[in-house]
Amino acid sequence: MNEKSSLNGRIGYARANSRVHCLREISVTYEGQNERTVVKAPDLSVNGMFISTTRRFPEGAVLNLQFRMAVTNAVVQTRCEVRYCLPGVGVGVEFIGIAPEAKKDIERELKLALSDAKRRGATKHAARHRAKQRR
Repeated sequence: MNEKSSLNGRIGYARANSRVHCLREISVTYEGQNERTVVKAPDLSVNGMFISTTRRFPEGAVLNLQFRMAVTNAVVQTRCEVRYCLPGVGVGVEFIGIAPEAKKDIERELKLALSDAKRRGATKHAARHRAKQRR
């Protein structure tokens, strides 16, 4: 994940992986602590995610994640490392030591979510086009 450099003034960068909002539940704990962190639905990619939270985590902090994906209902449990922090907004994390099966589950979720988003976008576009033609 190379978002940090983009946050330091670079505009117009391209992400290495697509991201989608497709989680039902997420649990985040700072490794070595029992306290759970309150978070909002993040956007997910194959290699990591952005987690919306007001809590600050230092770069390099290791977090334990567990999340359930919305489309496939698969549960993923993994560790991740904080790559950057936007105070008051959230943290970008990269998965570390993620199981190959969990990565496949994420890839499948992303594929389904992206195809669904494209289908919904095409439907909205077609409806707008039909409405313009009726005028």
